[in-house]
Amino acid sequence: MAIQISASVVLNDNELEWQFIRSSGAGGQHVNKVSTAAQLIFDINASSLPQFYKDKLLAKSDHRITQSGKIIIKCQQSRSQEMNREQALAQFIELVQSAARVAKKRVATKATYGSQQRRLEHKKQRGATKALRQGKPQI
Repeated sequence: MAIQISASVVLNDNELEWQFIRSSGAGGQHVNKVSTAAQLIFDINASSLPQFYKDKLLAKSDHRITQSGKIIIKCQQSRSQEMNREQALAQFIELVQSAARVAKKRVATKATYGSQQRRLEHKKQRGATKALRQGKPQI
């Protein structure tokens, strides 16, 4: 089965490694018996992703990306192993797609003269209010 990342990028399902582990947290006996948590492991460097995606993902500061260049996503929100698997896959696809988004270039702007004057006037008023509080009480 192929995983569609974008119109031109498709990953093979065999590039993803799945581990099913026991979920943590409350749940009684069910939690201790059944391995419902899904853990997805994806090696960025050994993948068939285009180099652009690899570079962007490795440069990203995300807690799910390890120093060795692996993406590890653990999902244990649902009691169903299949639901957790689908959620982990959706998180993975969203993470890889976010690497392709190019941030909008910031255009530097200058504060208007009126906004500068209003800011200074507000600062004067605040200073005056605080100055009134500094007076010593008269007995």
